[in-house]
Amino acid sequence: MPPHRLAYRPTVMGRRGVVTSAHPLASMAGIEILLAGGNAVDAAVAVGSTLNVVEPFMSSAGGIGLMLISRGGERHVLDFIGRAPRAADAAGCTEDDLAGGPKSCATPGNLGGWLAALERFGTMDRARVLAPAIGHAERGVPLTFKNVEFFEAARATLGRSREAERLYLGNGGPRAGGVVTYKELAATFRQVAEGGAEVFYRGPIAKAIARAVREAGGWLGEEDLAEFKPEWREPATIAYRGQQVYSMPPPFSAFQMLETLNILEGYDLRAWGHNSVDYLHHLIEAVKLGSADRLAYAYSGQVPIAGLLSKKYADSQRARIDAKRAAVSEGERHTRERLPNQITEGRPSTREGYAPSDSPATREGYAPSDSPAKFADEHTTHFACADAAGTVVSVTQTLGVPFGSGFAIPGTGLVLNNILKWMDLDPASPNVVRAGRKAGTMMSPTQVFRDGAFALSIGTPGSYGILQTTAQMLLNVLEFGMNVQEAIEAPRVRVYRDRLVDAEARITPEVRAGLAARGHQVNEIGDWSWIVGGGQGLMRDAASGALMAGADPRRDGYAVAI
Repeated sequence: MPPHRLAYRPTVMGRRGVVTSAHPLASMAGIEILLAGGNAVDAAVAVGSTLNVVEPFMSSAGGIGLMLISRGGERHVLDFIGRAPRAADAAGCTEDDLAGGPKSCATPGNLGGWLAALERFGTMDRARVLAPAIGHAERGVPLTFKNVEFFEAARATLGRSREAERLYLGNGGPRAGGVVTYKELAATFRQVAEGGAEVFYRGPIAKAIARAVREAGGWLGEEDLAEFKPEWREPATIAYRGQQVYSMPPPFSAFQMLETLNILEGYDLRAWGHNSVDYLHHLIEAVKLGSADRLAYAYSGQVPIAGLLSKKYADSQRARIDAKRAAVSEGERHTRERLPNQITEGRPSTREGYAPSDSPATREGYAPSDSPAKFADEHTTHFACADAAGTVVSVTQTLGVPFGSGFAIPGTGLVLNNILKWMDLDPASPNVVRAGRKAGTMMSPTQVFRDGAFALSIGTPGSYGILQTTAQMLLNVLEFGMNVQEAIEAPRVRVYRDRLVDAEARITPEVRAGLAARGHQVNEIGDWSWIVGGGQGLMRDAASGALMAGADPRRDGYAVAI
């Protein structure tokens, strides 16, 4: 048995504040800000920027992200997803161009998002919240064993630009315990501390980014950077057994996860037992239904969000599940090839209201699928901060894959994202590469409230798997009474095309055999696999108000409390 009930790590607890992220030094950066009198938003900017230093393969000012802020009775979503450049053209590139290099990057959004949150809800100035990141970049940070794994695995990506190779593979290559410095990144952050978003999006940094990209044959230009603006949105929400669950609205895809919860609410999950054959079978089938709806509606001109998230619609979707037989899923991503008897999208009501999507395209004649081997290289990061006054900030941000595009900008310490990889070249796709489009993202920072009071924050990296892992972690708490660390550590599954399911090896052989008997094609992955994400979470004790935090050992996750 694990030493902490169902967990190998303890749940970290405090009263003044908690921070959880994918690296201990980033979590400590947030704690440093809280100790200095900052709030959770100040701390979140410190964490996000410090991750750029200590986790550069997943985090960068050159990436994109989403943030959920709750304070008092308010819930705010901040969208800092950059758009495809004006010059982007599906006819003018190849799959390899989108996989990495100067044509693969959307407009960077993270830096603009951090500063927009700070300006609206923070209490400290830019210099103070960026100080931890600047200090680490100048003094140097030791590489962890997990850092080195990701550095080594990304050699081909980093080989796309000499500057990226110099930044991350120089000095004899990465070594666990070796100390690395990023003085140019520190200088970039110092410029931002002094001049704000203006210097990044319209000043000297913008000019350096645009010049390097265009000289290398890429699309991103000064006008794309100058036009970038973070957007404030209202969250999407459902009630689950009397608790309110808030996550990302369209044009983003969190509605798949919320629909999955709605479908499963109609079963007695506790009676089946956690990770039993019955529980996992119905979870997998609900995921397939939600995934089909995501692919049908997320890229449509208007997403029928009220219909998709209605309890009546969940009832109709639940009725489609065969309790004893696995259905055929179209998968995670688009292709023209349809499978026999594959699940089709449902028909939600369109009378209850729409939410805007970013794409007016249709999916006529188009069917989704995926290739786990092709898309298992996604890398994102999630972190969360809470303070004693009740503000909670949940953030997911990404570069796309490890080190994103692999295209670094000389003199800045910045590597750009490869978010256009998550668009398609086929003009029949509703998610085709198009100037000004936002890539459909699965990032889903989520918060749960009971009787109006904050109860739980959860999130994870994992690309398409985010929508599955988030639901599983939520159910671990809401249905099975786990604490936040137990909910994060519990073994997970991931659902793919046809009837393929990845299952961590800690799910018992008997359960895996039971799933196979129902037609699932179960693929055993490691006991603790990054394929099923790397979650971080916060909870609040309803009686005492104590704050609790958990972090995922599948990566370098670490939670700290005061």
